[in-house]
Amino acid sequence: MANVVVLGGGFAGVVAAEELAKRLGPEHQITLVSRHRDFTFYPALVRLAFGRCGIGEIFFDLQKAMLDRRINFVQAEVAYPDPDAREVVIPRGRVEGRMPYDYLVFALGRRLATERVPGFFEYAHHLLTPGAALKFREALREFRRGHAVIGYCPDARLAVPVYETAFALDRLLRERGDRDRVRITVVSPEPPGGQLGGTMVAPALRAALDEHDIGFLPDFPIDCVGAGEVWTGKGQRLSYDLLMLVPPFDGPVEARYLGITDANNYVRVDTHLRVTGAERMYAAGDSVNFLGPKMGHMAVLQGRVAAANLAAAIEGREPQARYDHELMLVIDEGGGDSVYVHKKLWDNDEASVRQGRFWGWAKQVQEKYWRLEHS
Repeated sequence: MANVVVLGGGFAGVVAAEELAKRLGPEHQITLVSRHRDFTFYPALVRLAFGRCGIGEIFFDLQKAMLDRRINFVQAEVAYPDPDAREVVIPRGRVEGRMPYDYLVFALGRRLATERVPGFFEYAHHLLTPGAALKFREALREFRRGHAVIGYCPDARLAVPVYETAFALDRLLRERGDRDRVRITVVSPEPPGGQLGGTMVAPALRAALDEHDIGFLPDFPIDCVGAGEVWTGKGQRLSYDLLMLVPPFDGPVEARYLGITDANNYVRVDTHLRVTGAERMYAAGDSVNFLGPKMGHMAVLQGRVAAANLAAAIEGREPQARYDHELMLVIDEGGGDSVYVHKKLWDNDEASVRQGRFWGWAKQVQEKYWRLEHS
């Protein structure tokens, strides 16, 4: 019998645990450790901020869902895994608990490194937690005129919510009759198309922004936020009345001192999702060191690959599943201007770009399927 522990209750951890339960017999023990009992469906946070869905629609009971799938659930914080002892260290007040394992899946996600941008915590909104989304919703109720700046900082690794927020804000203001009183600007530290598939994406994205009278300011790497103004290290300044930014990302602190991370604290893995420098340890999701954005569909695929190869190792087989790093995204808050992008990130091919209402509809159907499947 193998004792498998999965750390993290996000997309990668949940999918890895479920896949292992399908692949392994009942004699094996699977335990999912999550700091929260509820799973949060993060792709819906933009809609939550704009009142397009309720708070109850983005959560499901993780403990109940895992028990239904023959997976033990433990709600706890994780201090760090100890690969040498094959144990997970869990703080319990002043007492240190230890959970043994035979195999481990590390899926504790990324950290929001807001401290890299002075003033971010005091002045900027973001949409990466339910609480932050609800706080931004309150700010929207009071915002009737002025300049809205929507963007992401260097190393943010997630651009989709920026564009979705800009389109959603345009729609909200038009519904309220306030659009002519507000200027909306999207700011990016990169040229057009950065993080979204490259130069092929830029024309479709710029056309959609222009259609909604949304300005775009590329090559603007925000590194400081003040009251009513943001600026870059190059001395560029931009005033705002409403600000939403995606902060820099960093790798998980739980792996930082184990000798298994890169310079940005992301866990090093091979294409089989095996951790480099640790035996019987796999990693998936936002915590891994692959280049490019950190997105839910990537975490789902990585969770499946890690589970397939871990199950093979338990059964004495060589790993067969390989992760193919690719970008698939839909920016769907523009209605008929929804943009679909697909690009393989480990080759030099250009991105495939399509546009139309169908892609926004397909994204919403997929999200509803996920919630129904796991609720």
